[in-house]
Amino acid sequence: MKKSLPKDGFEGLKQNFSSDALSGFLVFLLALPLSLGIAGASDFPSIYGLITAMIGGLVVSFFAGSLLTIKGPAAGLIVIVAGAVSELGHGNSDLGWKLALGAVVIAGVLQVIFGLLKLGSLSDFFPLSAVHGMLAAIGIIIISKQLHILVGMNPLTESGKPMVEPLELLAELKNTFANFFMHKDVAIVGLVSLAIVFGWPMLPVKALKKIPSALIVLILAIPLAMYFDIHNIAEVKNSAGDVVTKGFSPLLEFKKGLKDIIGVNVSFEGMSQTGTFIKFVIMFALVGSLESLLTIKAVDELDSFKRRSNTNKDLIAVGAGNIFAGVLGGLPMISEVARSSANVNNGAKTRWANFFHGVFILLFLLFAVSFSDLIPKTALAAMLIGVGWKLAHPKEFGHMAKIGSDQIAVFITTIIFTLATDLLIGIGAGIILKLLLHLGRGVKFRSLFSAKSQIHGKTITVYNAAVFSNFIKVKNKIHSFKFTDDVILDLTDCVFIDHSVIETLYHIKNDFTTEGGSLTILGIEELKNIGNSKHHLAAKRKKK
Repeated sequence: MKKSLPKDGFEGLKQNFSSDALSGFLVFLLALPLSLGIAGASDFPSIYGLITAMIGGLVVSFFAGSLLTIKGPAAGLIVIVAGAVSELGHGNSDLGWKLALGAVVIAGVLQVIFGLLKLGSLSDFFPLSAVHGMLAAIGIIIISKQLHILVGMNPLTESGKPMVEPLELLAELKNTFANFFMHKDVAIVGLVSLAIVFGWPMLPVKALKKIPSALIVLILAIPLAMYFDIHNIAEVKNSAGDVVTKGFSPLLEFKKGLKDIIGVNVSFEGMSQTGTFIKFVIMFALVGSLESLLTIKAVDELDSFKRRSNTNKDLIAVGAGNIFAGVLGGLPMISEVARSSANVNNGAKTRWANFFHGVFILLFLLFAVSFSDLIPKTALAAMLIGVGWKLAHPKEFGHMAKIGSDQIAVFITTIIFTLATDLLIGIGAGIILKLLLHLGRGVKFRSLFSAKSQIHGKTITVYNAAVFSNFIKVKNKIHSFKFTDDVILDLTDCVFIDHSVIETLYHIKNDFTTEGGSLTILGIEELKNIGNSKHHLAAKRKKK
């Protein structure tokens, strides 16, 4: 028996006030330190991470197409934001911040256009192995920077500027570890925070595990920092006498009130750097939209009421939120997966949970903003290392390897190119490799981007190949039916089906089953897995 759906709008507020308000408060406790940390790691003024989260809750929640996702700054965009600040500002972080905001605003306009053009299925064009590779690379990049900050170090290049290139940062770890206890007080606070981040979820007591580990980090790290009397560091030298850190501040510094924060901070003068500006607009729009859409998919699966989000409407809402946030100085926002998952687990029922999370952030900005000055950066670094570890967890490599050699090849290629260049080139390299592998498996070039298919009654027949780059039209034909219908997808004449399509079909089939209909897939049993993979999601081709 299908559950009675929670009401939306003000009726939903009255019906689910207690559950949504409680979840909103718990998400706020998680979002507060993470938003500050993500902003700082992105080379934005830390407090503006909270501005984005506040707008995502107070404003975007009313227009969003997804009911349970939490809108706010994302760790997955740290690399792009920091890159925009560095490249557009040419070493001037304050100027780079304002110029990066211009790219955020234009990207927001693009996202609104994506939604109006009904490109909510945009994520289907990207092969899942490349997407997971991109996210894993982002995790590695986050860790490569935050490990230095964890122990009070901020490595400099030979020109005296802070290192930003991930491969340089990874190579510099040997020097950081060699000088591990140069700032032993900072390192102790960082290591204690890191132990909490990784140890708290392993506690056997379920009630304690419901308390966000980020909150426990703050509760312990702030008194520790006060006990050690941690203060700003003007200059640090290594054992050879070389300056490795200059002007590093181990504590957040922001002593203004909300009235001093709110204002127009955006600058569009970065447009004069045409190529660089366009590159970051594209990355903000594409990667931000892709992460949001993937989060929506994941959260829809977690929703106990099995409601389906309107992805096009959500893109418009997130785009509008990015325009608003960008003008005021905030980071780009997405539907963020960790906070959204916590929202569902906390018992949220409607969009009001996201709204309440924004309300609590507003109250913090009004009455407790000076509290952020007490938060040690090393504690925020520990939290971000935890986020990066989840993105680049070794199980991701194992999962891709189990699905098939093609998937792990695309996954690792995306990671390598992202670390060596940037996200756009990285995911582009993954896509190109995937297409080349498909051609090598016998897929005709003309079938890569156009799937021949026909509808007869409630039967959809697909010919030649069904792959990530041609499946959007087929998916739209499936969605032209109601989930209560009994639909047949005939793949008998397909010579090849890739992993992304197979996984997508499993999700769609589940949607039909949940709503009382059915999606019967014919012909897939006549195909065999690529290579030696026995995984049910492995790519398949016609048996010879």
